Amino acid sequence: MSDPAPVHVVGFGGTRSPGSTTVVALEHVLVTARSLGATSELFDAGTLDIPMYDWGAKPTPEIERLARTFHAADALVWASPLYHGTVSGLFKNAVDWLEVLADASPPYLTDKPVGLIGVAGGAQALQAITSMEQIVRSLRGWAVPLVVPINRASDAFDRSAASVRDLRVAGQLDALAREVVRAGRMFRGARS
Repeated sequence: MSDPAPVHVVGFGGTRSPGSTTVVALEHVLVTARSLGATSELFDAGTLDIPMYDWGAKPTPEIERLARTFHAADALVWASPLYHGTVSGLFKNAVDWLEVLADASPPYLTDKPVGLIGVAGGAQALQAITSMEQIVRSLRGWAVPLVVPINRASDAFDRSAASVRDLRVAGQLDALAREVVRAGRMFRGARS
């Protein structure tokens, strides 16, 4: 018997730059996920007001909302620009606050499938994905096997239209959406 409730996919990432190509990539995945019957929500890291992580500090209401939403999601999609060989500080700081889920039941992101997107101005976008995979594992989540490293972002995106220009990249993002929705259904069934 299939579960009639739609899979809820939460996207997270971005930069403080207007027209962030990282957010454009996330939005593309979430639109495709909705076309597959999922519901979605986007947290643009560049618009969040999150203090620097300090172990033991009291989380702000915005941090609590982000953590609760991540914990309740059926699946996640994370996207980070490549900064000096890894994820951005903005991205890493936000996920460090997921420590507030240590005492949740189940803790952290246990059994959450997470789709990963890395965006680079040049090459090496896969390095951001490699960093995110380590973070997902440490939070007890599952990185979906298909990842989308996007190199030369200025060629792949049309910033003025806030859209994906490269059809190959668009196809990869669509495929990631399909994988995330499928994994969300599978993992939700396993948790039932």
